[in-house]
Amino acid sequence: MTATLQQVPLPLREQAAVRDGWLSRRVAELLPGFMDEAGIDLWVVVGREYHEDPVLPSLLPATWLSARRRTVLLLHRTATGVAPAAVARYPVGDFASVWHPADDDPAHTPEAAQWAAVRRTVDRARPTRIGIDVSATFAHADGLSHTDHEQLLAALGPWADRVVPAEALAVRWLETRLPEEIAALHGMNALVHRTVDEAFSRSVITPGTTTAADVAWWVRQRFHDLGVDPWFQPTVDVQRRGLPGPTEDAVVQRGDLLHCDVGLRTLGLTTDTQRNAYVLADGETAAPAGLVAAHAVGNRMQDLVTAAMQPGRTGDEVLAAARAGAAAEGIDGDVYSHPVGVHGHGAGPAIGMWDAQDGVPGAGSARLHADTTWALELCVRVPVPEWDGQVVRMALEQGVALTAEGVDYLDGRQTGLITVPG
Repeated sequence: MTATLQQVPLPLREQAAVRDGWLSRRVAELLPGFMDEAGIDLWVVVGREYHEDPVLPSLLPATWLSARRRTVLLLHRTATGVAPAAVARYPVGDFASVWHPADDDPAHTPEAAQWAAVRRTVDRARPTRIGIDVSATFAHADGLSHTDHEQLLAALGPWADRVVPAEALAVRWLETRLPEEIAALHGMNALVHRTVDEAFSRSVITPGTTTAADVAWWVRQRFHDLGVDPWFQPTVDVQRRGLPGPTEDAVVQRGDLLHCDVGLRTLGLTTDTQRNAYVLADGETAAPAGLVAAHAVGNRMQDLVTAAMQPGRTGDEVLAAARAGAAAEGIDGDVYSHPVGVHGHGAGPAIGMWDAQDGVPGAGSARLHADTTWALELCVRVPVPEWDGQVVRMALEQGVALTAEGVDYLDGRQTGLITVPG
């Protein structure tokens, strides 16, 4: 299975089989522990078509591309595991249907009948704590709409006083990866790296003619042709001797430092990657030593962050440790790393933000867990002697997996500039 998953992208039908297998395993093997950690014995996830809870797609079978009308999923922690149930008009994969039209009161509207079915199911489950997706910190865990919230509480009746936020449960569910998912992310990152290598080559770039936007759109088209989706518009920017700051509005010239930011989605997972390249000037066979050194400083900053990434630490603690290490070594840089998995900017601790280098209120206090995947995102600022001391912003972003064994770079990290022949 691992070898196959590292050969992404897979045909759609194979993707569906893989994703549904993962979902069954996740519900059976991961969810009971997460519910116990959160102290929740019934998790209610509600979404309506075109207004889905961010958690909902991670629970739906692969052939469901969205909710249908109102979809209500109930996950009941029993003595032997988790019993998934659906209160919906259609079967929902492994979720047993608990809404039977024959049980409906003829006087009820379809909407009222659906909520009555929810109530009957809750009556049978007799939960102690009912988790719902409301959160002031994580948007991923705040997917219960105002209308559905009101109607759910009304339907629950005397059970409504047992409702609690499911923030911790939703985050643990979204952030945690099976080993097979991590294997797939290795393959997905390899695909990104191959695509960037091709984008930063003479097969795509003609110095003096090709624009940074041309390269960015080439990446997006390439993803489309490969059968994967971007989750944001790829970007490419240029830094040049004598040019103030990075710009995306430039024709690529010899002697330019190029940087990209790209991310793809397939198999219900995402990547987030930034890489750097140098276009050789006339007579050059390698990038200037100052630029090579600047990239090495970026790699050192990565080392400082990954050394601090330990399960049990908060995002703010990791940030503080990495920045203290950088200061001790005279490195000028910022750290703004984040989980990546079901969502590109995923659920879980924030390790800095570009505009919050002293800690991130709320998300920065969340703790790291093993079996999670991350975008190790940061930048360093380094003066380049060959550019008359001009400060270059070297930005790097690399997928990593955090396990009990430590941090593993997904398909390896970039340790030197890609060179584009002039």
